Amino acid sequence: MEFNDIYDENRILTGRRHRRGTPWNAGEYGLVVCVWVYNDAGQLLLTRRAPEKSFAGTWENSGGAAQAGENSLTAIVRELKEETGICAGKEEFKLFDTDRDAHTHYDFYVLKKNISLDKISLQPGETDDVMWATFDKVHELIRQKKICKIIAGQFLRQEAALKQIAQD
Repeated sequence: MEFNDIYDENRILTGRRHRRGTPWNAGEYGLVVCVWVYNDAGQLLLTRRAPEKSFAGTWENSGGAAQAGENSLTAIVRELKEETGICAGKEEFKLFDTDRDAHTHYDFYVLKKNISLDKISLQPGETDDVMWATFDKVHELIRQKKICKIIAGQFLRQEAALKQIAQD
């Protein structure tokens, strides 16, 4: 059984915990972290959600919910390692955007990492494929509805900033 810390609307910890998979109460928020990994070619690393997951077979960037007791950086380091096998230190991640919706605070990171796809270690039950995708390829996947809808919306909102970061 997994638990998440509960934050208020201002992202202040309440000292209470939420059991994953149960509904959130009014005024309660969790923390979700995501990372756009990019390489020297300016491509983005995408993983495909495993068949047993929600949004099965769709592509996404790595990320997930922070577990109880984790801060944002600790959570993104863990999530990236779990989903791809990529080990990166906290200092390598750059926070580049934040957002909030009905019950979630989001932290979006970028990480520059040149890694061969054959070095990626996918997590059974989480991810079943991986690719380096150009921005044009991401748009093609969005048009084909092959990117998780939530991730597609985040990408489109963040695209200009991501392109700038990937070119620097």
